[in-house]
Amino acid sequence: MDPWSFFYTCLVSALLHRFYIYAAIAFGVSVWIVIQFLSTRKKVTEHGENSNRNPAPSEGVEGKLLNGCATPQAKEVHVAGVKIFYGSQTGTAKRFATGLAEAVVSLTLPVEVISMGDYDPDDCLAEETTSRNVCVFLVATYTDGQPTESAAWFCKWLEEAANDFRFGKTYLKGLRYAVFGLGNSVYVDHYNTVGRNIDRWLWMLSASRVMTRGEGDCNVAQSRHGSIEADFEAWKAKFLSQLQALCRGEKSCSGKCKKGKCKSLGKQSKESSDHEHWASEHENTEAEELFETSSEEEADAEEAGGANSVIDVEDLGNMMSHMKKAKRERELEEGDVGTSLTGGNAGRKEEGEKREMITPALREALTKQGYKLVGSHSGVKLCRWTKSMLRGRGGCYKHTFYGIESHRCMEATPSLACANKCVFCWRHHTNPVGTEWRWKMDQPEMILQEAIENHRNMITRFKGVPGVKANRFEEAMTAKHCALSLVGEPIMYPEINRFVKLLHQHSISSFLVTNAQFPDEIRNLEPVTQLYVSVDASTKESLKRIDRPLFKDFWQRFLESLKALSEKQQRTVYRLTLVKAWNVDELKAYADLISLGKPDFIEVKGVTYCGESSASNLTMANVPWHEEVVHFVQELADLIPDYEIACEHEHSNCLLVAHKKFKINGEWCTWINYDRFQELVQEYERSGGSKTFTAADYTARTPHWALFGSRERGFDPLHVRYQRKRKARDVSGC
Repeated sequence: MDPWSFFYTCLVSALLHRFYIYAAIAFGVSVWIVIQFLSTRKKVTEHGENSNRNPAPSEGVEGKLLNGCATPQAKEVHVAGVKIFYGSQTGTAKRFATGLAEAVVSLTLPVEVISMGDYDPDDCLAEETTSRNVCVFLVATYTDGQPTESAAWFCKWLEEAANDFRFGKTYLKGLRYAVFGLGNSVYVDHYNTVGRNIDRWLWMLSASRVMTRGEGDCNVAQSRHGSIEADFEAWKAKFLSQLQALCRGEKSCSGKCKKGKCKSLGKQSKESSDHEHWASEHENTEAEELFETSSEEEADAEEAGGANSVIDVEDLGNMMSHMKKAKRERELEEGDVGTSLTGGNAGRKEEGEKREMITPALREALTKQGYKLVGSHSGVKLCRWTKSMLRGRGGCYKHTFYGIESHRCMEATPSLACANKCVFCWRHHTNPVGTEWRWKMDQPEMILQEAIENHRNMITRFKGVPGVKANRFEEAMTAKHCALSLVGEPIMYPEINRFVKLLHQHSISSFLVTNAQFPDEIRNLEPVTQLYVSVDASTKESLKRIDRPLFKDFWQRFLESLKALSEKQQRTVYRLTLVKAWNVDELKAYADLISLGKPDFIEVKGVTYCGESSASNLTMANVPWHEEVVHFVQELADLIPDYEIACEHEHSNCLLVAHKKFKINGEWCTWINYDRFQELVQEYERSGGSKTFTAADYTARTPHWALFGSRERGFDPLHVRYQRKRKARDVSGC
């Protein structure tokens, strides 16, 4: 067959069987497409798995540090790095930021720690919307709910941006963040205000939370985990877990949750439920509810409604019933969170369920300061004047004014907690604060026994020390006086009356100091040797600025406390602490307060500078010279005709103004007959309180060397001779 005929035959055959040819071609093309599709999908899957893994640092990137932490790595995946912003006043937030940074570095993630005071949000914050960083904000709430000094500008800018239409509601869309607030729930109106505000403002600008806001509480009675450090550690653990999930590409919080738990993170928000439920009973939460709360009732409501956040009207009744039932069960389970100072016990917790006032961190801090802690809320400390008098030198101003033997004086407190946070606090606010007793309570017998034992142990260390007088060492082993002024608010202790009675039974005098915030407790207080009230300012504004009280009605409580003092029959004292440029120009107001409380004595003392503290901005410039204190007292005495300047202790920068009734036959009788006081108080106890006694019944003559203007200037002659001998040795070079 010729080629042309063969070609023609094949063409005719293909034409006749064209359907089968088309089918074969179509089948082949289909197989090819399927193979290509499967191959491409496999590559995409493998790429996705690799990208979800936590990126290892490239070999060419050096592990340099920025602010003590690793620099951001060049390779960006789901999480490029973590930026930790902190706003701190006392250093706690900064310490938390450093600890969190170290934990993030251990995950091989780059991290940067930034003080809000060194950061310009106007120029830099918008960059975080595309940086794939996670931003963490650790912010403390300072006085009156305001941000700390370092965070003030950042908060101001963020608030204005959130409320300025020119920025737009999506200005920070893409920024991922987490917030942990540091606060104190005793400040009910301002508890964690700054943390909540930053969380709200970021959310309003469409930033996305990676987890629910955490809140740490300095109030150990309300802290969910027992201390603010423990609160942070619990939140940090959850944050690190969520951070690892983000690195794997798992979904984070959408940033749109408005109530209760975060929908994307399950029950995360229940960690802070107890705090916010407790706080919500005391504050207006309307604005907060528009944004986010984490109350237990709302979390329970979501659980009742299931995963669907939309609830039918028909189911609303069932939901409310569920919420009320959960609330009742919780109240029955928890009972009252604290015992009021007036003795109300209804529904209170058993003692074993309450927390101890002294947390491990607080115990460590106070022990370093020289405290000997007793039980769970008390302590003693050796005064430097005790050491001075053991060596035969002078005593403190209470020795000059009232005849206390400083080497036989035990400085103690049955309550380390206080209701104020004074700017001149000797302890730099390491002690807890509170407005009522919310802790476990030790019995007064145990407190006194261990306090005396600890005091003796501290005295024992001076046995054989060069310069210590043997006779004074022996006397010091038996305490004769107790100054309940160590730290805190002794009158907060619910069994303060029993404790004072025990002191008297041991023939120990009682000098009790209160900060004038508990008028009912002052009225109910049994007789003490001498009752002090701290009058740190004479106007409402200056008292708030200096004492920084926790009570809303602090000024009314202050005035009521002074009125209650005027009703006491035993010796009463106003203690005025002069802070230069703060409260030295209020003479007329001080005179009015003196006429209100009618104290027997007025101690005027220049503030003692206790060193630099981030919790206070006092400096040596605020400490008045002794001449300035004298001038203030002289001007004050001119305004209160029933009083005169009686004594002076120059070393302590202190003067005593006494009522003229203690000037008998031209001689001052400000000292105390301690033996006579013990007799009187025993008669009072035997009579069941019917046989009362007054301050005039146990006075003693004041020695000449203690009087104002004397040559010794408040030191006994033995100490003056000692000082002269020491100066002579210094001059002679011996």
